[in-house]
Amino acid sequence: MPIDTWTEWPAREALARVGVPRRRRVLTWVVRIVLAAGFLWGALHEGAVHGWGYLPFTAGFLLCAVAVWRYFHSTLAQRLLPSAGWLAVLVVTGLGAVAGGAHVAAAGLWSVAGAIAVERLPLGFGLTGALVSMSAYYSLVGMNRPLPTAGTVAAVLLVGYSLRLDDEARGAGFRLLAQERAARRAEAESAALAERARIAREIHDVLAHSLSAQLVHLEAARLLVESGADRARILERVTAARVMARQGLAETRQALSALRGELAQTEDFLKEVAASEGARLEVTGEPRRLPAEAALAVRRVAQEALTNVRKHAPGAWVEMRFAYLDGEVELTVRDGGARGEIDALASSGAGYGLLGMRERAELLGGTLEAGPAGPDREGFVVCLRVPA
Repeated sequence: MPIDTWTEWPAREALARVGVPRRRRVLTWVVRIVLAAGFLWGALHEGAVHGWGYLPFTAGFLLCAVAVWRYFHSTLAQRLLPSAGWLAVLVVTGLGAVAGGAHVAAAGLWSVAGAIAVERLPLGFGLTGALVSMSAYYSLVGMNRPLPTAGTVAAVLLVGYSLRLDDEARGAGFRLLAQERAARRAEAESAALAERARIAREIHDVLAHSLSAQLVHLEAARLLVESGADRARILERVTAARVMARQGLAETRQALSALRGELAQTEDFLKEVAASEGARLEVTGEPRRLPAEAALAVRRVAQEALTNVRKHAPGAWVEMRFAYLDGEVELTVRDGGARGEIDALASSGAGYGLLGMRERAELLGGTLEAGPAGPDREGFVVCLRVPA
């Protein structure tokens, strides 16, 4: 057996009686009162106390009550020497009782000392204290009755150890309960932080890039006004900024709906966005409701991929394929390469960035791959897979 088992104190929760039901506490006090009354009756019935003898008898009884009370407090503080000192008070008082002829009172004191020593002290010290007190009992009181005395000693040790096991089990249960509550608090805090991070991603994805694109077009319009450019070119930039603002407002509403769990079916959104961009959409698999985060990832990647086509491959044909797979969904967006002239200002639109989309997919346990279609093909391919 490890040495720590013999020298380690019982848990403070066990010593403090934490979590003991009210009925159990009442029952404990009833048992204590009954035992004390029994010891008093036995000592008085024994006939060892007469006349002035009641005075030291009463003083000894009060001293033992204070000793037990202080012993419980010093063991709760896990102070070994004071605890041993108060335990010694009980043993010495028992010796005084034997000297006065009160053998029943002495036997009761030594039995109580042995039981509470095993119950509340480190096991090695508790057994030592119990053996000291029960040896005094055996030598001075029960030597003439070896078998009943041996039974009493064994019963005292068994009761003390049983109380110790009960206290430790209750203390362990209380610690587990405290750990569970701490885990729940940590889980709630983690969920709150995750929700904050989710809201921050949505705000960044929708507002930051949309507003930056509007600023680019408005700054271009300001420069055209200062340079005296024709009205049509200025109006073109203002109109582009207005379109960006409308798109940003619509996407903000979608993000708020997503945060409230009010997203429409993913394929309906893909059909709408594909129609607005002139892309061809194919949906395969059995349609089902997707988790909010997975649905948002599909939406954002579809928007980003189509925005990149508009910026970097104007005039290209676009194919979108959305597949419901076993335990996940897959979105593939492929274009056929640029067919028109790329406008430097238009290429600064409200894209969310494939790097950010890849991070979003990885947070969900998915993947996002993006790159050229192949050595013999023109265009660009974006492929998203997320669990759903």
